[in-house]
Amino acid sequence: MKIALAQLNYHIGNFEYNTNKIIESIEQAKDKGVDLIVFAELAICGYPPRDFLEFDEFIELCEKAAYQIASHCKGIACIVGLPVKNEALAGKDLYNAAYFIEDGQLKRIVKKALLPNYDVFDEYRYFEPGKNFECIDFKGIKIAVTICEDLWNINNNPLYVSCPMDELARQKPKLMINIAASPFSYIHDETRAVVLSANAKQYNLPLLYVNQIGAQTEIIFDGGSMAFDAKGNMIDEMPYFIEDMRIYDFEDNKIQGLEPIQQQTVPDIEQIYEALVLGIKDYFVKSGFTKAVLGLSGGIDSAIVCALACRALGPENVMGVLMPSKYSSDHSVQDALELAENLGCKHEIIPIKDVADAFDKVMAPVFTGLPFNLTEENIQARCRGVIVMAMSNKFGYILLNTSNKSECAVGYGTLYGDMCGAIGVLGDVYKTQVYELAQFINKDGVVIPMNTIVKPPSAELRPDQKDSDSLPDYDTLDKILFQYIELKKSSSAIIAQGYEEALVRRIIKMVNTAEFKRYQTPPILRVSPKAFGMGRRMPIVGKYLS
Repeated sequence: MKIALAQLNYHIGNFEYNTNKIIESIEQAKDKGVDLIVFAELAICGYPPRDFLEFDEFIELCEKAAYQIASHCKGIACIVGLPVKNEALAGKDLYNAAYFIEDGQLKRIVKKALLPNYDVFDEYRYFEPGKNFECIDFKGIKIAVTICEDLWNINNNPLYVSCPMDELARQKPKLMINIAASPFSYIHDETRAVVLSANAKQYNLPLLYVNQIGAQTEIIFDGGSMAFDAKGNMIDEMPYFIEDMRIYDFEDNKIQGLEPIQQQTVPDIEQIYEALVLGIKDYFVKSGFTKAVLGLSGGIDSAIVCALACRALGPENVMGVLMPSKYSSDHSVQDALELAENLGCKHEIIPIKDVADAFDKVMAPVFTGLPFNLTEENIQARCRGVIVMAMSNKFGYILLNTSNKSECAVGYGTLYGDMCGAIGVLGDVYKTQVYELAQFINKDGVVIPMNTIVKPPSAELRPDQKDSDSLPDYDTLDKILFQYIELKKSSSAIIAQGYEEALVRRIIKMVNTAEFKRYQTPPILRVSPKAFGMGRRMPIVGKYLS
């Protein structure tokens, strides 16, 4: 039996696009003599559909698409994910399910049992957990089909009280197939492989796993579909961040012709780079946008975002706006111009001195006798925000936000100024990782100017300003932030690691106090295990300082 895994990029709610893509893969598979082709979790509607699921018409369009797909499954079978109605009066209205279609007919509905309700996942809001488990019988072979999280209750995971594979294993299947929508983080590829391997080994069954690729606003899917033998050895790993289809020969209860391999080892920073490029590209393509604008300061954050945007969209579609203040150094302007030249993107220079001076003049009667402080700095940042938004409105550009995770965490940014934007590119990338991205981008030649990399970071909103005037050094700051945000360590636990108590408590207070700002920032491309936004939901007025 030939089985194909189709690793595709779907678009939430775009039924025509998704259906055509699925049918195209089915036709390709038929031409290659495939017996069964497997698509990802909720492939028909895209993942995560969120509150689209509350519209009856949305569910009806899913079912209509499924039957259109079925009409192409003559001489071939397919497994494809979609939401289906729960006909019972009690419980949620829907199941997260998969259709097994054979020779044009719906033969079986598989219902997901374990519904993740943590981090970016919110499935129990919409879906009823499946409670009945039955293998698919295809060409005389019993196949245990599960959906994503259903394989994650391995090794007595206390998160769930049931284990779908335990039930399916009693029916003596010969093969496991898992369809998934498993989001990217720079550590998740390794975790996935461990979990999948453990399942194959525990149940002594070969396993085929298909994941999707593509970005759905902030959530990025990296693919990396895999195959394992019955001993838990990985025997194939599909590429990351690109679409692909692989065909496997399953005969005599094993996947034929493949030997154990080592998992691909890709440095974290390279994974982050590829994820961010895909995140930008899909945000624009799936939203119908083509051109991006950003403020280009000569600093490292805007330089990295500009380089990523040029890779994702093409330099001809990227506009960098240089907005020097009266405190900006000539070198900053030159660094930004050098970057634009290296990348080949468009640029404009629009100084903000006159605009900021006009605000100072207007506010002078109210501010008489008061010293220059953060107020005047924020006015300059907001002048820049107005200018790039004007460019966006006038020329149809979409504004990219350039704030990094370190700044977002401690509130080092100006609402309606440098925190403006439609999508946050670096909001899940710590400042120290930004420097690593610069080195990665420059690995084959200088793209990011060296002065941009080596000079002390500064907002240049007052004379001789440096980030270090307001923040701890980024190396220390990022380590403490990682402990608090990603690892969810308490202040006492972090202090016990040897960090200065006053510093730890100051940083954690800054993080908690800045929550109101993060609620007003754009969605952030998620690349870490714990990103701001859907994956980290904190009260704004809470007083807990950990």
